[in-house]
Amino acid sequence: MPIILIADDNQQITSILEGYAKKEGYQVIVALDGIKALQEFRENKPDLILLDVMMPGIDGFQICREIRRTSNVPIIMVTARGEDYDKIMGLDIGADDYIVKPFSPPEVMARVRAILRRIEREDSGDHHILSLENLVINLEDYTVTINNISISLTKKEFELLWALASHKNKVFSRDNLLDSLWGQDYYGDSRTVDSHIKRLRSKLDVLPHPHWEIKTIWGVGYKFEVKN
Repeated sequence: MPIILIADDNQQITSILEGYAKKEGYQVIVALDGIKALQEFRENKPDLILLDVMMPGIDGFQICREIRRTSNVPIIMVTARGEDYDKIMGLDIGADDYIVKPFSPPEVMARVRAILRRIEREDSGDHHILSLENLVINLEDYTVTINNISISLTKKEFELLWALASHKNKVFSRDNLLDSLWGQDYYGDSRTVDSHIKRLRSKLDVLPHPHWEIKTIWGVGYKFEVKN
């Protein structure tokens, strides 16, 4: 039975989400402040976290950063802060999805199901190491190195790199990447992919890689190009 951690200081919201989650068959843990949320995460190792941003003690952005230091557990931010800046920051620091209040509880559960289904598919597949020229991507521990130097990526940046590099020279449309990595139930747009590609490139370009690049195919999308 998957364990869902719901972290929000609004008890009415946590009660509603808890009720819907239990109907889905999930075990639910509730935290009403940031400190408690981190404590419950460390003690119970949930399978997914629904995380508010504005909470007493520690805010949701800081909680997400702290969790990402040690874990790739899926995080869905559920918050009243709906500006593009907040959404981009939440996704860039490692959130898997971002839902703005007021929300539809069935929609939240649909996104939870989509993420857990994707994880189940990933867990059932073959995990291995991908080596391309001076680039090594390890799907077991989510590490990336160039010339044996570690590159720090967020979970989504890593997944984006893996998706492209494991199908070298294949062109992916923005919508294809959005559906594959964020799920068909995600309601964002292609700008999410573009912003992640931009940040991924900036990190990879710190070190030379003359024989490969993430190339933009104008009007279509992106590909991981390996040069002969």
